[in-house]
Amino acid sequence: MGSYLETAREIAQEAGALLLGYFDRGVGYKLKGEFDLVTEADHASEALIVERLRSHFPGHGIVAEESGGADSGSRYCWYIDPLDGTTNFAHGFPAFCVSIALAEDGNVVCGVIYDPLHQELFEAERGSGAWLNGRRIRVSERERLADSLLATGFPSRKRHLNVNVHFYYQVAMVSHGVRRAGSAALDLAYVACGRLDGYWEFGLNPWDMAAGILLVEEAGGKVTDMRGGPATLKSPHVMADNGRVHEELLELFGEIFAGRFRTPLPTIGGQ
Repeated sequence: MGSYLETAREIAQEAGALLLGYFDRGVGYKLKGEFDLVTEADHASEALIVERLRSHFPGHGIVAEESGGADSGSRYCWYIDPLDGTTNFAHGFPAFCVSIALAEDGNVVCGVIYDPLHQELFEAERGSGAWLNGRRIRVSERERLADSLLATGFPSRKRHLNVNVHFYYQVAMVSHGVRRAGSAALDLAYVACGRLDGYWEFGLNPWDMAAGILLVEEAGGKVTDMRGGPATLKSPHVMADNGRVHEELLELFGEIFAGRFRTPLPTIGGQ
């Protein structure tokens, strides 16, 4: 397994260097939908990663954000997000990364998330722990939701149909705050290293979360769906945290799913 992780690490760093070149000179973008952006950098990074993986592991399957997937019939499948945080990238906002993960028989066994701007390489291997630039990382030790900092995200498309604003507000009112930085992979990596105490989001794709879920688990955290069920790469929503605030967060989410709100939304009158 070590050769898989080592190869993924090298490819992620190479793709990250490529992205930095585009970021430094600025790139235009086009829309995949009304709001969903894609840039030349997305395509260039994905082409590089796919080419490298195919040259090393020609029999493996590959599922990538821009080009979709190919079922090779292999037990092994790579999940690639060549540029997580494309909207940030296109606007010059410094929060984006490369995410690469390998699944064996549907179970993620190794993954890397590389932030080229900060030269931070997060990596994990099933059963071997999680690491940041060669240093072992662990989730935070905060015991209460009231003392926690969390993160979430919102979709690019059909935002008017997304219910997450209710969860965002309720969690923000009972915690130290909720961040929305625009990169699911980085959010999960930050849970793994203790910068965040928890993260949740609706409607992620497998390539958004494959490496990040493994990182959190190998750093000692807990990952389920938002109702407490098993989290898979096809789950409609995901929740990752340090394990200590997990039950408290599930209790709050259960109330929100049931339409019960601890804190009413403020009114605008008189402003």
